[in-house]
Amino acid sequence: MTDSGSGWLQKAKTWARSIKRDVVALWIAARDRRVPWYAKLAAGCVAAYALSPIDLIPDFIPVLGYLDDIILVPLGIMLAVRLIPAPLMVEFRALAAAREGRPMSRFAAAVVIVIWLISAALLIWAFWLRRA
Repeated sequence: MTDSGSGWLQKAKTWARSIKRDVVALWIAARDRRVPWYAKLAAGCVAAYALSPIDLIPDFIPVLGYLDDIILVPLGIMLAVRLIPAPLMVEFRALAAAREGRPMSRFAAAVVIVIWLISAALLIWAFWLRRA
């Protein structure tokens, strides 16, 4: 007999595995010529952000740090999956499940770093240089 806590935990683990698989499937879809351009754009953006080693909102910030991981990434995945034709998505999910390692997007990490640098420069300009 299993208690309800372990059932919930198993469902969460299964959901997390499916999210990881779908991110890799979207990464594959963004590079496939059979996918419409708008679906490629959505899939590429979602996959790049999800695979980036750097978050736009760092996880150490209370509540907001995990908001993107818990809400924004899954919503982005759902949107991108809906834009990709279903037979292609089945194929991409099978390819993603066959891959052992998780790809990493260095480009997305660079974009996040650039956003942080621009934000820092704007804050310095707004609060420090304008007072001089």
